[in-house]
Amino acid sequence: RKRKTKLTIIRKLEMKNHNDSIQSSIDHDVLQYKKPPNRSSLRVRWVILPLLCVVMMGSYYSLDIPASIHQQLNDYMSPTTNFETKFNLLFSLYSLPNIVLPFFGGYFVDTMGSAPCVLGFVTLSFVGQLITSIGISAKSWAVVFLGRTIFGFGGESLCVAQSALLAKWFDGGEVALAFGISLSVSRLGSVFNNMVSPAVANATDTPFAFWIGTIVMSCSVIAALIVLYVDDQTARKCEVEMRTIELLRASLLEDEDGADVPEKIHTTDSIHVSSRSSTMDENATISLSDARRFGTLFWLLSISCVVVYGCVLPFNNVASGILLERNYFKEPPDTCTLRFENECTSGTLVINGANPSTDENGNPCPSSSYSPVLPSSIHITRGGQDSWDSYEYVFTPLSHDNVDCGDPFWSNACTKDYCDAQNDATEKAGRIMSIPYTISAVLSPFLGFFVDKFGRRAFIAFLAPCFLLVVHLSLGLTHGSPVIPLIGQGIAYALYAAVIWPSVPLTVEAKLTGTAYGTITAIQNIGLAFFPLFIAAIYNSSGEHYIPSVELFFAVCALFGAFAGILLNIYDRRKGRKLNSSSLTVTVDFDRDSMSSMSSLILRNEGEYI
Repeated sequence: RKRKTKLTIIRKLEMKNHNDSIQSSIDHDVLQYKKPPNRSSLRVRWVILPLLCVVMMGSYYSLDIPASIHQQLNDYMSPTTNFETKFNLLFSLYSLPNIVLPFFGGYFVDTMGSAPCVLGFVTLSFVGQLITSIGISAKSWAVVFLGRTIFGFGGESLCVAQSALLAKWFDGGEVALAFGISLSVSRLGSVFNNMVSPAVANATDTPFAFWIGTIVMSCSVIAALIVLYVDDQTARKCEVEMRTIELLRASLLEDEDGADVPEKIHTTDSIHVSSRSSTMDENATISLSDARRFGTLFWLLSISCVVVYGCVLPFNNVASGILLERNYFKEPPDTCTLRFENECTSGTLVINGANPSTDENGNPCPSSSYSPVLPSSIHITRGGQDSWDSYEYVFTPLSHDNVDCGDPFWSNACTKDYCDAQNDATEKAGRIMSIPYTISAVLSPFLGFFVDKFGRRAFIAFLAPCFLLVVHLSLGLTHGSPVIPLIGQGIAYALYAAVIWPSVPLTVEAKLTGTAYGTITAIQNIGLAFFPLFIAAIYNSSGEHYIPSVELFFAVCALFGAFAGILLNIYDRRKGRKLNSSSLTVTVDFDRDSMSSMSSLILRNEGEYI
């Protein structure tokens, strides 16, 4: 009996080994036939990446159009005593909705899918830019404000959807590479705008520069349509291939031993083939009540974020005006006067072909870095010139605010020298103000690797505002070339963005990371909404001058950022050097798509990926 029982056990073991061998053989045959589909292994992902770059480049390009043509916009819009306030409102209204959106921005992405949301949000941004262009053409500030607000709703949420989609298409070690390429290329949209928009506004007119932005945004919409099509077709293809693999496995099982086909085939390799598979875990839901559990380290990080970005992004909004006033279109000295003070200076209306300006010694003035001298007053009627915008030009006295170089009267007939010099200066300012963003685009992919390897996040969060303090003191109190300070601005900006966002998960519990990102992004946008209004108030109270008061405001922001950085390092040491450590890893209770959705809430404003 014992021998019989032993033989039975041996036969069962042999049968089990045989079945396992069959299953292994089937799995091998199936995998030899077709590997389970995975988006991150498909070559078409390298088509998705440049298309998403085009989508984001359009958003970056259109957002920064007003900043690059500050002077032309001032000339074009109806004369107003508070232009600077209205100009800065263009950026405040963009950021204002995003004080709230970070707490809800990922909801539509998680429920509707990332690819459809990319199309939806970029379409919303396109509509916002379209309305803005219509408002500029009609010289209606109210319509322009409406367009910029709508643009803000679409632009920020677009970053959430774009990040989630990239995370779905790129896996493993390619995620950081994909985000680095995306953000570097996308940021070049701002650089292209700074170079193109001033030239377009000078060659044609100011509204056309905004309509170019509308055309660029339409290209972004087309790119998003292609992305949606490719993503949907890939999802269908992956689903069909997965079903084919399951049917093949079932068929091989039947052929091998005639076994019944299982009701559900379990495979070791799986893929989320639905375009709506990026669903946020319940633990990742943002809750404002969780903010009460944040510690001192997080709040110091938030203070640092709002003040440091306060002297970076708002600076770019008015950089063109600052560079014109400081370097490339300075007010001429009072000692420099016209030969005929109440007559046109250059153009078809100039008497005897010339009305030069000279100093008290009779020497020609001013130099090329100054604006040409304007007449003290003029009183001229159209006189048959139908191309002029007005019938009568009566200004007593005449100021630079009265001169619209988009009007042929000023650009061709009366102050041609002034308008030619202004056009050259605005285009040069556009090129120079591109330096920080260009440096950020180039350094971004490398700095992320550096920080991951060497750490020192809190130290860099202190060092970057110190650089910015020197930059803005230099711009505000000296008169040299702005190139070196702006190179410093670009390096400081890239360094700070590389450390601030990866530091957030290190300051809170893992399950609170989503709330932390939402909170710090909302706080950042509070600063980005109100700082431009502060700048406008300072400008107006300083006799409509940026230098030195506005630059000193930026310097004060940098000083507060440096002080916050000192406290950050002190508290980080007490907490076990979480931020300055190079080896610390943080486990977050989010899946990869959900985490990238949260991190992308801050994507638009800082220009770096966490």
